[in-house]
Amino acid sequence: MTQSINLTRLPSGLTVVTEHMDHMETVSFGAYVAAGTRHETAEENGVSHFLEHMAFKGTTNRSAFRIAEEIENVGGHINAYTAREHTAFYVKLLKENLDLGIDIIGDILTHSLLDPTELERERGVILQEIGQANDTPDDIVFDHFQNTAFPSQPMGRPILGTEELIRTMHREKLLQYMAKHYTPHNIVISAAGYLNHDAVVKKVQTAFSDLKTSPPLTTSPACYRGGEFRQVKDLDQAHILLGFPSIDYNHADYYSALLLSTLLGGGMSSRLFQEIREKRGLVYSVYAFNTSFKDSGVFGIYAGTGEQECAELFPAVLEELRKIRIHVSKEELVRAHAQLKSSLLMSLESTSNRCERIARQLQIFGRIIPTEEIVQRIDSVTTEDICRVATSLFSGDLTLSAIGPIHKIPSLNIMTEILAA
Repeated sequence: MTQSINLTRLPSGLTVVTEHMDHMETVSFGAYVAAGTRHETAEENGVSHFLEHMAFKGTTNRSAFRIAEEIENVGGHINAYTAREHTAFYVKLLKENLDLGIDIIGDILTHSLLDPTELERERGVILQEIGQANDTPDDIVFDHFQNTAFPSQPMGRPILGTEELIRTMHREKLLQYMAKHYTPHNIVISAAGYLNHDAVVKKVQTAFSDLKTSPPLTTSPACYRGGEFRQVKDLDQAHILLGFPSIDYNHADYYSALLLSTLLGGGMSSRLFQEIREKRGLVYSVYAFNTSFKDSGVFGIYAGTGEQECAELFPAVLEELRKIRIHVSKEELVRAHAQLKSSLLMSLESTSNRCERIARQLQIFGRIIPTEEIVQRIDSVTTEDICRVATSLFSGDLTLSAIGPIHKIPSLNIMTEILAA
């Protein structure tokens, strides 16, 4: 398969990047807006997600039903999501229907009505979504973790917003936020599949011509604090997140941190899975993750366990953290290398993943990073790097988020003493 990446920056400031993929019958197209939860004020928390919902509820050219009908008439798929640092709107279609996808995404980003009737209806849907999240402990525990790690700041607020704010959020607030953030300099347009770059650029110029300009905006730096959130609740399982401050996307140890999370808790052969679940039977689910942002990050370990197992779980997990700071075998590192590289390379078989990948790389790094470079950086990580990064990360202030029957979870002071021993 032949791929080629092309980049055009339009006079308006809009960036268009495409990746041509021979022999593909599908094409993915998306608009990636550099505006998410961390760009919201305390009073408008949840507005990014609210806008994501409202984008599909009708424009000056199409009703909500017509948006869905036009895409599904050609067998396509349209969706969106909101993250902490961006919001994405995307379609996947057969290659001959790309123009339709560009036109619809352009329409919803430039001509959304934000109809008051639809807004009230969607407000109810989002409130139900918040209620569902609150009723899902293995989901909401992550929101509490983020808020505890980054308290009283945009990075720590929930993506969905709060019930109180969503109930009172008015149409004018959505319009103001969209006018500030949905601007050419703040959006990357991306497409991947069987396509012609020049044709995509020409269509984008038309479909997104009504984007309004606005002065560039700055965001306040993320400041990790740490601490604990504990909620005793009548559940069969305790849902627990233990974490530490981590590194940003551009840090030299970024791939070392990813490999550390893979080796520690990234699969059935990982240390935590083998020791905590397979050997001791303390959990049903346990895994580690490293999440990076533009200027910060978090390293976390999730576990779902029973009330009686909590007392044994924490010393066992902390012992694994102590051990990985001291020694990593060559065999473990080779396996982690293979896992991370295979995950990367398998994702490249999807036009959707390629479309998002090139857009996000431009937004985060300001350039497209060749796959060969990423593979080389993964392969260059040594066992010494893993131990060094583990020592650095696990020396940071702890963050604990726990929901359920959690009486037997030790204090943060005790956990810190075990780690320091």
